[in-house]
Amino acid sequence: MTIKPTYRAVQISRPGHLELVERPTPTPGPGEVLIAVEACGMCGADIGDIEQAASLLNPPRVPGHEIVGRIAALGAGTQEVWKIGQRVGIGRLGGHCNTCTQCRRGEFQLCQNQTFVGATCDGGYAEMVLARATGLVSIPDALSSEEAAPILCAGIATFNALRRSDAQPGDTVAILGIRGLGHMALQYAKKMGFRVVAIGRGSDIAEDAAALGAHLYLDTERVDAVSTLKKMGGARAIVATIGNADSVSTLFHALAPHGRLIILGAGKDPLSIPAGMLVTGERHVIGSLTGTPSECERLLDFSLLVDARPRFETMPLERAADAYQRLKNGAPKFRMVLTIPPHSR
Repeated sequence: MTIKPTYRAVQISRPGHLELVERPTPTPGPGEVLIAVEACGMCGADIGDIEQAASLLNPPRVPGHEIVGRIAALGAGTQEVWKIGQRVGIGRLGGHCNTCTQCRRGEFQLCQNQTFVGATCDGGYAEMVLARATGLVSIPDALSSEEAAPILCAGIATFNALRRSDAQPGDTVAILGIRGLGHMALQYAKKMGFRVVAIGRGSDIAEDAAALGAHLYLDTERVDAVSTLKKMGGARAIVATIGNADSVSTLFHALAPHGRLIILGAGKDPLSIPAGMLVTGERHVIGSLTGTPSECERLLDFSLLVDARPRFETMPLERAADAYQRLKNGAPKFRMVLTIPPHSR
């Protein structure tokens, strides 16, 4: 694979603003790989990364953490499993250290020394990106790069949340928020055998929710989601993909005894949860953080097995600023993916 001396990247020129620039192509250090990016998904978390970026970084940060591409160069000491030209991905977690307490326990997603791609290290709004080899995910041939990219964040976040829900086939599982994360959660929940209730705002998403796997759609502008779920016996699990603390706190009242509220939307406002409901119903509130590279690979295989695919629109890298404005305005119905054709590099 030919590596040019420079590459194009979209960096945060100042908080909230993106610019297309040319940068010197880096050389991977020990334990690192250089990836020629083919696709990078755009996530709601990118908005926080871009709007709240540190102004004094030099060079400015490159956002994006749903990255798929091919290995262009290997640093010293990289594991033999990785080869030049191999198609790989990397998500929000930038690769574990293998030495901290959490890593020694095998809890790689909780590593205390890993970077957060697109936030504390450069991400995938670029033709090239450096990555720790410990964060790499092997991408199956049957998935396009554009399809695989959102699975590395929206997919693994919702899949692992459902796995941690303690729900069994036939149980009622509610998905709060039917956009970027929620549209993947609906597909996985249906394929796992749950009775799937989608909860959103507005009737425009109802048909999509049903097509994605929901047995029932609750429009909060028209019905009381809590009372409806209670009439169904309560939800065994509620996966909250949005960060609105009031909405999440209200829906907690719809949990059945032993039910679990799983938080994915990392909002700053505190939840208001009545302690009595936690105690008398032995209910749980837990958080769930994406997943390890091994879990991502397992999910990619599962997605192929059950034909669960992200829905997205694409824009080329050079239009990243336009794509970002669409993301901020909530224009993409589900997901946005930036594309970088090989001939552009």
